[in-house]
Amino acid sequence: MNPSIDIDDLGFERGAHLLIKHALRGVAPGGRLAVSCRAPDFGVHLLGWCRAQGHRLELSAQTPGLAWITPGDAHANRWHGAERAGAPTPSSPQADGVAASDVADHAAPAWGLAARGALVEAGGPDFGFALDTKRAIWADDVAHLYAQAQAQQWNPDDAIDWTQPFELPDEVEDAVVQVMTYLIENENAALLVPARFLGQVHPHFREVTQLLAIQIADEARHIEVFTRRAQLKRRRMGVSTVGGQASLKTLFDESEFAVASFLLSVLGEGTFVSLLRFLQEHAPDPVTRQIARLTARDEARHVAFGMAHLEYQLQHDPELRGRLALAVQSRFDTLAQTSGLNEEVFDALVLLAAGGWSIGQIASGFDKVQALKQDMAGGRQMRMKRLGFELGEAKRLAALHTRNFM
Repeated sequence: MNPSIDIDDLGFERGAHLLIKHALRGVAPGGRLAVSCRAPDFGVHLLGWCRAQGHRLELSAQTPGLAWITPGDAHANRWHGAERAGAPTPSSPQADGVAASDVADHAAPAWGLAARGALVEAGGPDFGFALDTKRAIWADDVAHLYAQAQAQQWNPDDAIDWTQPFELPDEVEDAVVQVMTYLIENENAALLVPARFLGQVHPHFREVTQLLAIQIADEARHIEVFTRRAQLKRRRMGVSTVGGQASLKTLFDESEFAVASFLLSVLGEGTFVSLLRFLQEHAPDPVTRQIARLTARDEARHVAFGMAHLEYQLQHDPELRGRLALAVQSRFDTLAQTSGLNEEVFDALVLLAAGGWSIGQIASGFDKVQALKQDMAGGRQMRMKRLGFELGEAKRLAALHTRNFM
């Protein structure tokens, strides 16, 4: 027996279609649904709705407000040609919260901004996402890194005690301001480079877009705290050099996401983790020490994503390793005529490590900065070896990394 539904005087302008759709779910194949309604112009509205849905409609000639709906099949309704945006069937999540079958190797342009796993109606616009393949953007532990990034977010007002009293000699405070000024311009680059790529990532790879968004937020917070520390005791910032700006511009000039991640995260931010830990150890005041500790933790997570992404991509594109080496060499050649690290920054680091102006203290501070540079180079070598570079090549490329650290 075919089902029927009486919706009284409820019209389409008040949600009648919801009750009809619900009732149609109970219609057996080949059956039809009888609908009764006393709303004005119901037949006209029902006819338009059935046509849009691909259903066949028969209106009663004898009884006003009575109609029969025969459901259209999958080839007649609006979802003809629709496709599933990945994750066609439920799958068991992995430990990091993402099942391998959930993420497509290639995100179709037609999926647009649809949620992963949604049924996407055919005919939608192509947003033209340049980074639309898993190989180009993915990392095996990206969901874990995103969860970690969420858990490690911190509020500068709460995490740092800006009211702690301290007074530094003028030269030492000036050195802190100069280092903070230098950190700010480098963090501007670390914010804007991933921001350039974020809008190119297909939303199907949502864990990557979420992680990059948090990474950008991290850098914005770093810029805030470095600025607040620089202006805590001074009105004027330090100096910025042409060499430093030229070094950072080469990061903007890189158009391939993997290569940019390598230069920025694996080499640059990896080096900055060493620098921030150096500042934490030799900070002349508690505020600077807290800032260095918190920002170093964030930067280490950025490096972890860069490494995970490149390890994943190198599994699928071993030739990428050659492009990475070429990018380091090209960047070195481009910057060969620049002065490298700002002399004022180098001197400021020596003074902070020295802790005083005696000959012995300055000599010790200088040695500590040289040891820092060796630690930075060693870290770069270690990360490149993890990416499959031979030891000799890793040492050579580590030595070619910009003298500006980032």
